[in-house]
Amino acid sequence: MSTMNPKASSGGEEKASGMRSKTLGETVCSGKVERGQAILVAYLIATLELTFLFMQMGVMPFSHMGFTILVHVDCELYGILWFADQFGAQAALILSCASGSAFFLLMSISTSIPLLFLSRLPAVFMHGIPGAQKLITDLTTPSQRTDALGKLGLCFGIGIIIGSALGGVLSTKFGIFVPAYVGLVGNLINTMIAMVCIPLQAKPKSDHHVTEHSTSQSGNMFSIREILRLMKFPGVMEVFIVKVFAGLPVGLFLIMFSIIAMDFFGLEAVESGYLMSYFGVLQMVVQGLVTGKLTNHCTERTLLRLSVFIFAGVGLGMALMRTVWHYCIVAVPMVFAFGTLGTITDSILTKAVPSSDTGTMLGICASVQPLTQTVGPTIGGVLYKQFGVSSFGYLQLIVNIGLFVYLLKSKIPLREMKSQ
Repeated sequence: MSTMNPKASSGGEEKASGMRSKTLGETVCSGKVERGQAILVAYLIATLELTFLFMQMGVMPFSHMGFTILVHVDCELYGILWFADQFGAQAALILSCASGSAFFLLMSISTSIPLLFLSRLPAVFMHGIPGAQKLITDLTTPSQRTDALGKLGLCFGIGIIIGSALGGVLSTKFGIFVPAYVGLVGNLINTMIAMVCIPLQAKPKSDHHVTEHSTSQSGNMFSIREILRLMKFPGVMEVFIVKVFAGLPVGLFLIMFSIIAMDFFGLEAVESGYLMSYFGVLQMVVQGLVTGKLTNHCTERTLLRLSVFIFAGVGLGMALMRTVWHYCIVAVPMVFAFGTLGTITDSILTKAVPSSDTGTMLGICASVQPLTQTVGPTIGGVLYKQFGVSSFGYLQLIVNIGLFVYLLKSKIPLREMKSQ
């Protein structure tokens, strides 16, 4: 009877173990590559959707576009991100792109007022940026999230600049409906990209049982109880308060800016357009390049305090500015503080809740903008009429000094980590 050589057996086991380790390493590497490709696709989809949207803004009457944006922001962000939690980021992005196709199709045949209003209905489900945020949140580790979310600001800036310029050229040379045709074809292509290149299930498998538990708890996406449940997680309420109030006075100023630009700065419509392009470039640079670099060297707690402190300085600058050139200088730290605060708070809040609730949390974060848009015209109008432009600056200064002192003294539980 033959016996097995112990050395041969040991060598075989070592060889098999080595092969398993190699296979595991290749699988992990492949997973990282696939996640990286999916994130790049999310950036592409968000950039294209914003480009088509701003391309149409250039040829659409302001009042109708304002209605579209209000429907887009006010009615669907919280609900559609709840949809992403339930059915996945891929389904949410496909719905967004398909809705964009329907929007531009109806726009291209809108020859009457009823059709024009009907064309706005699909805008309820157009959510390229929030859908990309949800996908990025699912695919990144907590230490990578701030940098990855910050780069969405680069997509927004590209969309503003290219979309506005392209829309003007196409409508002038080829007709007012051509941007709608381009948007229709582009969103159909976006839909195919989302179907082919975005993974069906982006959440880690280890989070599936958490998802099931949270889904059974959440139930109704518009439940006040659900919002309060998320606010009870450590640090969520405190950071959300900072997110709402730190940029509120500047938000009121920006809502009134079309009037202030003409009345206070004496700008014509064309000059106001140039100023908006300037803001687009600033946002591209700050959120696409600067914020990501800072997360490599500073903790989120430090960046949160820094953005609030800079916001206080912005308030002082706004109170003292007298010309549009002063405003162009103040705009640099303003855009930095806005971009950094938004990215950092979104990152902190999505880390503070279970992974299955990140979509809902992002939706609640997105509700800050429509809240400002709702109260902004009334409060901003009173401030400007009664106290002048400087009142926005003094209010910004006072609010952010108070928040800065609060952040210094409070013990908000944050995950102190830097991007690797």
